[in-house]
Amino acid sequence: MEIKIGIQHVNREIIVESNESAADVEKELLSSIGTGGDGVFTVTDERGRRVLIPVGKIAYVDLRRRERSSRRLRRCLI
Repeated sequence: MEIKIGIQHVNREIIVESNESAADVEKELLSSIGTGGDGVFTVTDERGRRVLIPVGKIAYVDLRRRERSSRRLRRCLI
């Protein structure tokens, strides 16, 4: 799954490739928000590295399913 996280007052977004399901990521985000503005949203990428983001600075979170195989196929067909 590709997770894009927008940070307030930052021009670039954080992009993390993760093996976690969308439901797990959403559950973690809501749990982090539930602790108040001082919570930390944690995402683990494919290699086991953890990304920690203060909840108070998150502008948006975009969850997308990976479609790598279909992208490769389209490129080969063109």
